[in-house]
Amino acid sequence: MIDLDAIRADTPGCRDLVFLDNAGSSLPPRQVLDEVQAHLRREAEVGGYRAAAERAEDLEEGYAVFAELLGCEPHEVAFTDSATRSWLAAVDAMSLSPGDRVLVTEVEYHSNALGLLNLGIKIERIPSDPSGRVDVDALRDMLDSRVRLVSLVHVPTNGGLVNPIEPVVEAAHSVGALVLLDACQSIGQLPVDAAALGVDVISGTGRKWLRGPRGTGVLVIRDQTGLRPRLIDGKAAVWEDSDTFTVAQGARAFELWEYGVAERLGLIAAAKYALRLGISEITAAVSANASLARSLLAGIPGVTLHDLGGDKSGIVSFTKAGRSVEEVRDRLWDKGIAVSCSYSSSTRYDMTRRGIDAVVRASPHYFVSPEQVSEFARALTDV
Repeated sequence: MIDLDAIRADTPGCRDLVFLDNAGSSLPPRQVLDEVQAHLRREAEVGGYRAAAERAEDLEEGYAVFAELLGCEPHEVAFTDSATRSWLAAVDAMSLSPGDRVLVTEVEYHSNALGLLNLGIKIERIPSDPSGRVDVDALRDMLDSRVRLVSLVHVPTNGGLVNPIEPVVEAAHSVGALVLLDACQSIGQLPVDAAALGVDVISGTGRKWLRGPRGTGVLVIRDQTGLRPRLIDGKAAVWEDSDTFTVAQGARAFELWEYGVAERLGLIAAAKYALRLGISEITAAVSANASLARSLLAGIPGVTLHDLGGDKSGIVSFTKAGRSVEEVRDRLWDKGIAVSCSYSSSTRYDMTRRGIDAVVRASPHYFVSPEQVSEFARALTDV
């Protein structure tokens, strides 16, 4: 069980703020903050190159840390600057053509869809079942040998749905299609195990539930994919002669030479912090807070919950009658409560299908106390 007092002591930002925007960008614990600040100070003392060289072993350890977190091998891990950069890099390496079939769920994220549309790819949507989850039977009916990719959003940005993974992977692999798991909203709050799930590619971010710095991301490329990047730089390959070079083995071929070393160290510290707490313990705490929030909000006149699925994530989406989502967000902020808004432009397929323009999004992490969740519900009643 998580020691709430100790965790809150590690999180200065939650002392005077009911922070319910972890699906946007979470509050880093002091261990992450200290790591980032200390390295920036060191760069100011000795320069960026020497400061990075001093931390070479810690940076290298990061691959093993994320391999443990994501259930893969260290050489299958690459670091990037965002979940979107990870997703786009993987898709670009697939060399898709307009004749290829790409299937997505109805909760596909806008950056992913736009990346495909920009390549001239026709996107085919897998229907949702009555609960809102991806309909695996419908997926099986859509599959044939021309399907190259199934893009699966694990947890959408606009609500508490958790999509199934294993049956999607099994179906996609039956026709030789790759499964790219968008774990942007699940890494750090739910177990994500590449080997156990069987997924081919995972994209994720550091700034959300993992509580790392902004400008950090992770990409898992499993060995069986055979994916290689089309664009590389001096980090990804060795220039051996005028016209010859050797590309790095594994996922590191997807990395770029330049990156924020302080942020990378902070990301590794965030992953270590999560592993020390235990992902199962984190999942239980987040689920308890989100369940409490849904229960309390369901009793508030004028409030409508919009979460789909059976087993739900830590994202609680809702609207209040007679109030715009911006007004609800801003009135809550005035009361010391941080939430955010999610718009149809981010999940157009799903929101259009359900006739929803926007929702308020509350995402309580494990450092939020039950008393703060209740405070949030009382404040929403007064909005």
